[in-house]
Amino acid sequence: MKIIKYAAIDIGSNAIRMLIANVIFQDNKSFIFKNSFIRLPIRLGKDSFTKGHISESKILDLIDAFKSFKLIMKIHNVSRFKVYATSALRESSNKMKIVERVFNESKIKIEIINGKKEAMIISKTNIFKNLDYKTYLYVDVGGGSTELSIINDSKINISKSFKLGTVRIINSIEENIEWENMEKWIKNNLKGNLKVYLLGTGGNINKIHKLTNTKEGKPITYLILSKLFQKLNNLSYNQRIIDLGLNPDRSDVIIPAIKIYLNILFWSGSKVIFVPQTGLTDGMIMEILEGNGIKIPNQR
Repeated sequence: MKIIKYAAIDIGSNAIRMLIANVIFQDNKSFIFKNSFIRLPIRLGKDSFTKGHISESKILDLIDAFKSFKLIMKIHNVSRFKVYATSALRESSNKMKIVERVFNESKIKIEIINGKKEAMIISKTNIFKNLDYKTYLYVDVGGGSTELSIINDSKINISKSFKLGTVRIINSIEENIEWENMEKWIKNNLKGNLKVYLLGTGGNINKIHKLTNTKEGKPITYLILSKLFQKLNNLSYNQRIIDLGLNPDRSDVIIPAIKIYLNILFWSGSKVIFVPQTGLTDGMIMEILEGNGIKIPNQR
């Protein structure tokens, strides 16, 4: 048996996430076992979306995070890793200086990607395989943007990124034109599809799946999601933390996340959201494996 460790770091608008995975080779078969997942709620989007740049205090937090990640990867004996940044860093006016400073301090290189590449990377996971040849609308709600992809026969047909995200909304950066653009895109591109299913990824939908007590493998229905939205709206920020056990950095963004999902469900005509519990970091691990010429393994 041979074990190789890989790591993926996703710099999002609300948090920075690092996934360390064990890739195990045995009897000409390979498997991925998730080893460690670390999430740091630095919330770069609060600066980027309101000020247009990321402040010095956030930059120092980011540098400390990467110094810590480097040590953790060393202890885990990680062979290879990738680092991708999405909308918060992408839209910051001082992004290139930040990338340079992080590299100088930690020797870790950050690559800034767009929404189309983000969807392509996530498609490398098992999320789009064996989908019973139905039409799916893949939805990834982030802090700074929402990525949509239409999937037919387990393949991405078309993708689009919209500047509607949870951190933007709670900071009152909510443009009506983006809501209108999203509605038009969904209706125009799903025209003629009588039955559409949603696939949701990201920290918010994973937490929503848990809060609704939906069984693993079963979808969240529109009705259940609506009831959760009403329940959370009737609770204060503090009550959502104390009564429901939500993290402080999740307690505020979960409500706009549900709002986005409810609108997409309504516009698409879908009644349910499947939650496969996978995301960008999972796709990044698969991308590393492909780059090494390793056959895509099974995930555990």
